[in-house]
Amino acid sequence: MTKPLCIMLVAAEASGDDRGAGLMAALKRRLGPDSLRFVGLGGQGMAAEGLSSPFDMSELSILGLVEGLKAYPRVIRRADEMAALALREQPDVAILIDSWGFTVRLAQRLKAQTPNLLVVKYVAPQVWAYRQGRAAALAKTVDHLLSIHSFDAPFFERVGLPTTFVGNSTLNLDFSGADPDGLRRRLGIGPEAPVLLVLPGSRPSEIERVGPHFAEAVALLKAVRPELQVIVPAASTVAEMVRTRVAGWPHRAHVVEGEADRYSAMQTATVALACSGTVTTEVALAGTPMVVGYRLAPLTYAIIKRLIRTKYVTLFNIAADAFVAPELIQVACTGPNLARELALRLDDPILRQAQVEAQNAALVKMGRGGPDPSEAAALAVLKLLGRNEPLKI
Repeated sequence: MTKPLCIMLVAAEASGDDRGAGLMAALKRRLGPDSLRFVGLGGQGMAAEGLSSPFDMSELSILGLVEGLKAYPRVIRRADEMAALALREQPDVAILIDSWGFTVRLAQRLKAQTPNLLVVKYVAPQVWAYRQGRAAALAKTVDHLLSIHSFDAPFFERVGLPTTFVGNSTLNLDFSGADPDGLRRRLGIGPEAPVLLVLPGSRPSEIERVGPHFAEAVALLKAVRPELQVIVPAASTVAEMVRTRVAGWPHRAHVVEGEADRYSAMQTATVALACSGTVTTEVALAGTPMVVGYRLAPLTYAIIKRLIRTKYVTLFNIAADAFVAPELIQVACTGPNLARELALRLDDPILRQAQVEAQNAALVKMGRGGPDPSEAAALAVLKLLGRNEPLKI
């Protein structure tokens, strides 16, 4: 009997878990589940596909300079543990998904202890926006890059890192399991009631920084719009934290969990208030207009502001080269400012429709409607391993 292919996957945040789960499913479709063994780190999605994690990946969902410095000892300890796991399990390939700070340190350890191990980075650091030196640093620690943006390759290939564009899996979200009307009925929300979707982030630091301002915006809107219904999808990594905070709001809000309810909420919402990140693309795919808010630690923001090379933080705004969705960042991210932009959209269906159309045009520029990125990533990994097998029907 042929020895199963051992694949190590490491994800440290919710978006990485989604990509990892998609890649695992695609690999199983190609080789069959009995031909594969998965080890590494992930969240609920990757666990559902068969990966058992040695610790909770939320420990590594860190954003910001100050937060990173505080968490540095933990990051190093966990990187050492994952390197020891690789040495013990002897994977055929290690695929490190997003999460630059953690995965680059793990890649360094993997290459030091097992120079011949094939190490693949899935999702490039955003060197097109800032810190272009990371391209050369990555080229020294991994063998291949799977990129989700078509414009990534030149930055990495010029420093000697082979790059395969596989596309952004977020653009191929499957909304077939969503039931927006059913969600309204279950939550007791009338079919015509306006719904505000609030997405405060998937990292504890994000919720701590934007949460109070999002809560103030909701309170301001509810004070003059008592009919407004509020739905807050909670990412699995921070579900308890979100529930605790929302329970303290002066007005009732519906907290939902799970992929089906999350996508149903995105589709039934009149407008969304979203923390900057992958979720903005998801909401755009659902056809919902939004306002984007974000805050970093002051020192982190001061440093990044000097380094960043793009006017926008939201991917579809970058693709459109315009503020399709308003971005209220740092000191501009206040309750009154957020409430003002949301109110404009709640009160003006023509504005909402125009924003949705602009979002859709930007999504096409980003690659919406292209091949399945998870399948493309699986094929790229198998090609690197010298395998190229048809789908198992």
